[in-house]
Amino acid sequence: MLGVPFDNVTTAETICLIEEMIRSGRPHYLATANVDFLVQASRDVELRRILLDAHLVLCDGTPLVWASKILGNPLPERVAGSDLIPILLQVAAERGFRPFFLGATPEVAARAVKLVSEHYPGIQIAGHYSPPFNKLIEMDHEAITQRIREAKPDMLFVGFGCPKQEKWIAMHYQSLGVPVSVGVGATIDFLAGHVRRAPRWMQKSGTEWIFRLLQEPGRLLKRYSTDLRYFSVAIVKQWWKLRYRQQSSEAPRTVEVQETKSWKLLSPSTRLDAQTVQQTSRIWEEALLRHQFCFIDLSRVEFIDSTGIGLLVKVQKQARKHHRHLVLINASETVIRSLELMKLRDFFLHAPDLSTAQHLMEPANQMKPVILGNSPHAVLPALFWQGECVAANAHEFWELTRSQIMARSEMGADLAIDLTNLKFIDSSGLSVMLRARKFAQAQGIQLVFAAPGELVLNVLKLAQLEEYLVKK
Repeated sequence: MLGVPFDNVTTAETICLIEEMIRSGRPHYLATANVDFLVQASRDVELRRILLDAHLVLCDGTPLVWASKILGNPLPERVAGSDLIPILLQVAAERGFRPFFLGATPEVAARAVKLVSEHYPGIQIAGHYSPPFNKLIEMDHEAITQRIREAKPDMLFVGFGCPKQEKWIAMHYQSLGVPVSVGVGATIDFLAGHVRRAPRWMQKSGTEWIFRLLQEPGRLLKRYSTDLRYFSVAIVKQWWKLRYRQQSSEAPRTVEVQETKSWKLLSPSTRLDAQTVQQTSRIWEEALLRHQFCFIDLSRVEFIDSTGIGLLVKVQKQARKHHRHLVLINASETVIRSLELMKLRDFFLHAPDLSTAQHLMEPANQMKPVILGNSPHAVLPALFWQGECVAANAHEFWELTRSQIMARSEMGADLAIDLTNLKFIDSSGLSVMLRARKFAQAQGIQLVFAAPGELVLNVLKLAQLEEYLVKK
């Protein structure tokens, strides 16, 4: 929906999935997305990527349930974070899971913990912490993460508000090792009784937003009116583009499969829609089962709907999760237009034909994160940052960049970092940029960043770091 993939689950199914995550001991993060999330994600590349990579995206808004029905793949129900957390706390008390609360003011957080302990006898609260309010990039991340690691919780509830809480979680969830991390917005305030929730009938009827608006009209009126206007127009546009011409659906719904020892090629027929996905579900489930590389030939696809787009995103998420590779081959104009409508084209690697796709996957052609070279955008000797600089590899970018800064300082030479080939950066990557800039200054040399692409520039602008970091 508007480029955000939702998991088709009920509240009961969500609880079961979260219990499985906790028992696995591996780190996961969840997002409870409402209309405002979707509107922000349409303008915020980093938030959109976070939602695309999330282990579970829940529908936290009745208007989203209504919209999903219009788009032809209805979500079963609203799974609101403010409803989910109390249920999880009850489960925690029964199963011995240990939650940690991060966010809100110290007074509100302490009261929330006190009331939770009283309401759920036997619950083991791992801890709570309210860091001083600051911009995400300027927070004392080391102090915060150290507290959480020492507490060793099973669940981490982060109440910084969207998108700050989602970006913070994406930066740290892997290194923290907490089985389940989730942004909870104002839920800590709800638990403390600091903010009242709407009556149950308003929650069920989809009018809870009116109650919230009456509580905080000065803060919410402009946001709600902007969100409603953008969301309504965008949903109608998506329906028109991806559903309106769904008639004459007697075309064959097949997927041809070709495979070797190292790769699998899937070639869907003319329609990649809900019916096709349903009829060929087993083929897609096994797309990455035994192969390092999966190629999808989309040259014949004349129609794709929201479910078809969701399928491509699902396969890509599985590939990234298991460190495998997906390439879309010769995507038809219809597919390209649909991906661009959802702002998802850059989420996939594209190739014009199978030969090129195979060539891209050869080890010699895999991008190294940092290389030396001469840049047309800077007169200084240049480093090239390439690929993606994100939480998973930010340390590698830092170490390679730091070594080059030290080498330049010994020669008394300044340094430029060319961002032309950097496809994406997140807040962890921004931290590396700031750290490198400060380290270079401490070494007595000048460091400049040059030629960021559109996606990287979006992240820099939203963090208000463009003028500070990027050479004009």
